[in-house]
Amino acid sequence: MPSRIIKRIVLALLFVSPVHAQTEHDTLCLTIREVFERASQEHLQLVADRLKEQMAQEQIKTARTERLPELTVGLRGGFLGQPIVWQNGLSNAARPESPDWQQNYALDFTQPIYQGGKIRYTIRKADLQHELAQLQTDADLSEIKLTLLEQYLNLFSLYKQNMVLIRNIEESERRLKDIRRMKEEGIITNNDVLRSEMQLTEDRLGITETQNNIRIVSQQLDLLLGLDEKLLLKPDTVLLEQECPIIHYNDYIELAMQHNPSIRILRKQTELAENEIRLTRSAQLPKLNLTASNTLARPISRTMADLYNNSWNIGLSLTYSLSALYKNPHRIKEAQQNIVLMQNAEAQEQQRIRMNIRTALLKHQEATERVEALKLSVKQAEENYRILYNRYMNQLAILTDLLDADNLRLNAELKLTTARTQAIYTFYELQKATGNL
Repeated sequence: MPSRIIKRIVLALLFVSPVHAQTEHDTLCLTIREVFERASQEHLQLVADRLKEQMAQEQIKTARTERLPELTVGLRGGFLGQPIVWQNGLSNAARPESPDWQQNYALDFTQPIYQGGKIRYTIRKADLQHELAQLQTDADLSEIKLTLLEQYLNLFSLYKQNMVLIRNIEESERRLKDIRRMKEEGIITNNDVLRSEMQLTEDRLGITETQNNIRIVSQQLDLLLGLDEKLLLKPDTVLLEQECPIIHYNDYIELAMQHNPSIRILRKQTELAENEIRLTRSAQLPKLNLTASNTLARPISRTMADLYNNSWNIGLSLTYSLSALYKNPHRIKEAQQNIVLMQNAEAQEQQRIRMNIRTALLKHQEATERVEALKLSVKQAEENYRILYNRYMNQLAILTDLLDADNLRLNAELKLTTARTQAIYTFYELQKATGNL
């Protein structure tokens, strides 16, 4: 069997049950892909974003209804007072007979023909707002994925730390047994026994703290993923073995300027600001409507005869707002300044993306080089501990040197895990910057 497969099996076995208080049915192993897929469905922020998308879709439908005719029905009835007619100035008043009640039934129809582009630009505005809502969902998803990845890698580091501490405790117990035997033989003093016991106690406290941190991070991920918060999550040990190919800095910049959600949002907001100028200018143009109405009323208004009178009309209505000539220029200037503001925000975002890509790229290369260097350091630390352990057992070294070598070995392994997780994290940072996460 290849050594790489054996290594993966051993790691998987070591990661099976590091927290003894949890039973098997309380644990769940999730790959990072499964975490991302579940987050896209269950994360509350994304649920809210999808609701905003649906609201924006309804706004599009509402805007398009402005093209449809407006149809109103009016019903009016009431008591009619006694009319007075003066036949000569304000003298010789006469009170003609009239009915006591009046009724009016009206049907009005208005079809917009030309609104200066207001309807068209209102629909365009709703379309852009819907596209913005979709882009915001993509941006939030990318940000959430990176946040979950950070917690996932933190959980991985905690499991690795737990595994190393368990192994270290087993080694400390064997070492303490040998030290006690040497003390009984009178080779060493009780001081070495006490220091070894203190070191073992400290390691046990460390593993308790690590296991509690595992539960805390698991609960945080459970809540974000819509799982039972008592469920103990286990990371996929294969994650750190995945390939992380990188490309040239300029290629990352080119991809980011085309696909980064933040840049796309700002560009869409610029389009929205440009559309707002057109929408504002439409108020300065005339409006033409086709109108029609039918009215059934009693009594006849001229003669006050208690008879029903039906009349209808059809025609064109042309209106022009003179007040828009002195009100709209300020609104247009404001909208133009908003375009410049959006362009400035896009330029700032481009600067920020360039800095993030450069930082992530250098940190990724740094972490990759550190991984290779720390692999050698781990081997050297293991050999150093073995040598000092043999020297101590032969009374050629003191206990302090042995404990320092033990701590050096522990720190080397933890640093190696940190470097590996940092390399994965910076790789995904680059993917987020280019809009591929």
